[in-house]
Amino acid sequence: MNSTATIPKRIAIIGGPGTGKSTLISSLEADGYACMREISRDIILEAQKEGVEQLFLTNPILFSQKLLEGRLQQFLDAERYETNYLFYDRGLPDVPIYMDYLGTEYPDYFTETCHKNKYETVFLLTPWEQIYQQDNERYESFEIATKLYTYLKEGYENFGYKTIEIPIGTVEDRKKFILNTLQKIT
Repeated sequence: MNSTATIPKRIAIIGGPGTGKSTLISSLEADGYACMREISRDIILEAQKEGVEQLFLTNPILFSQKLLEGRLQQFLDAERYETNYLFYDRGLPDVPIYMDYLGTEYPDYFTETCHKNKYETVFLLTPWEQIYQQDNERYESFEIATKLYTYLKEGYENFGYKTIEIPIGTVEDRKKFILNTLQKIT
């Protein structure tokens, strides 16, 4: 385990569905940056193997609890990395923010976990209709994705973050924007 001084800066890359988060994370990872991948697809696929087509819609509390636990473990796993930055495909606050979007009540420990475990920087991808695609695990329409973007932006601000919006552009342009911004602020 590393000492607190050597834990990498935790950088969350957030945005509604289909904004290019996973593609951006994959590109950063290909360039040698340490990244934590999105785990929601794994949870969805696991539930589908058990006969539950959309766990998020069928049992949002259970789905969200599994997400929160997995993302918290990813957050805590930063201690195992010896690097300047650790990039996350989504962050802990996504969990209660999505629940707020649905109007579903959830246990207090959801928000307490988010307040206790903070990312150093949060980048926000805006909705981009040209790259948006629905699939088996991404059931939301582009309109819903746009609403979720608004919830995420406001929700992260409510958790005390100042989100940094990543301009629409190629993966390389977006990656350069992130890396240049981090050099300026850290």
